[in-house]
Amino acid sequence: MRVVYVAEEVEVPENVKVSIEKTGPFDYVVRVKGPLGEIVKEFRNTPVVMTLQDGKILLEVFDARKREYAILGTYKGLFKNMFLGVTKGWRYKLKVIYTHFPMLVKVQGNQLTVENFLGRKSKIALEIPKGVKVEVKGKEDIVVEGIDRDVVSQFAASIQSAVELRGDERPSPHGREGGLGVVDGIYVVGYEHIKG
Repeated sequence: MRVVYVAEEVEVPENVKVSIEKTGPFDYVVRVKGPLGEIVKEFRNTPVVMTLQDGKILLEVFDARKREYAILGTYKGLFKNMFLGVTKGWRYKLKVIYTHFPMLVKVQGNQLTVENFLGRKSKIALEIPKGVKVEVKGKEDIVVEGIDRDVVSQFAASIQSAVELRGDERPSPHGREGGLGVVDGIYVVGYEHIKG
């Protein structure tokens, strides 16, 4: 079913400045600036019309179907996360779990390295994205911080995925098929705002 016109408003917080620049017929660049920094996002070939009116972002869709409704809701959530990012920041917590071979996780320059994963000699190295701060606390805790939730959460997921065993790599600790298999890895255990 089609709806001729749908509009949503997103309230801009007082200590946040937003600018929307139309770069093409269906392209926008949105800049959100707050106390912790600035986030710039590009929206290309979008069916959503974005305008800034009276301290609110107005999102409009004409001739909307289910897909356009979904995009509208996604953008609304994305803007709210951007506002929270520039005012409070994002912190993701990860836990290093091992049973036999202790993993060594460290930050070297702009890389996070994981050594001795399941006793392997090879290192796993991940490049830390710009605007993301990584801290290794002790032997079992990793903290990933930044203002852009998309980048911070994606890097936390990349860390988890880099040491994930798949398929035949996942042996059973009991020497037979079935069971949980090896649980060694680095797992995202939660997230919160940097500032209360």
